[in-house]
Amino acid sequence: MKDTFTRSCQHWSETSRKEMENFYALASIDYKHLAEKFEWKKWLEMHQFNVGERSLKLLDVACGSGKFPSALVQYAKLTNAKILPVEYALLDPSDFSIAEARKVLKFPFLASTEYETTLQEFSSKEGAYDIVWATHALYAIPKHELKDALKKFIFAMGRSGFIAHASSKSHYLKFYKHYLNGFKDSFGEPYSSAEDIIKTLKYIGIPHKVKKINYDNYISENALLQVEGYLQRCIFDDSIDLKTMLRNSITGPYLNDCIRDAQWHFKQQVMMIFLSKS
Repeated sequence: MKDTFTRSCQHWSETSRKEMENFYALASIDYKHLAEKFEWKKWLEMHQFNVGERSLKLLDVACGSGKFPSALVQYAKLTNAKILPVEYALLDPSDFSIAEARKVLKFPFLASTEYETTLQEFSSKEGAYDIVWATHALYAIPKHELKDALKKFIFAMGRSGFIAHASSKSHYLKFYKHYLNGFKDSFGEPYSSAEDIIKTLKYIGIPHKVKKINYDNYISENALLQVEGYLQRCIFDDSIDLKTMLRNSITGPYLNDCIRDAQWHFKQQVMMIFLSKS
């Protein structure tokens, strides 16, 4: 956890902005799919109806650079949603990420409280937020900490929660495992998977529903700089360039299989997990 978490925080920084931009050249589609695969406008309107004439309070856990709320505004037609401005709280261990997310928030999301902390160390009043969500945000939480982290998540929920997370069949988890085997002698904490999260939610006993989506992150075979930055961000390690990854006996065959029809294709399987307190 410490190694993975430390490296992830180092990558969410001003000094790694270029690498972040290369990563999102491919990864922005993750949030487009999330925004398009569910009726978020109706969902938020339902929550607004339930709370009456006050603004919804929402907590974004490990908010990153705010790609999910930006995708919702762009693709989910929220500008004409029948809701009041949403009080949008930002939680992230990186002050850089919080600042980036705050800059991109647009109606109906209005930046409110900021928490520079991890989910594991977060403290709130029970049910402080009508909605709590985390999108592609919990990978660096090791399995043995998932139960306590998700209890914090659920404790902060007033009514609903949403977690979007890649499964063990997704590129994000498969490539990180290959990286640990190929460059770290199999040492290191693997990413937590959607299956780990769902298993933990069942153990805790919180009602939830799951929607599975499949898609590819893809880009031209010649976009080597963007692919290198994307893969480095996938493993939070910019000390290994693309040529070295391709030469490695474990990551190389995997990456070569990702090239077809003059494009890189990175297969993703993501679980959209909806939690509820009834």
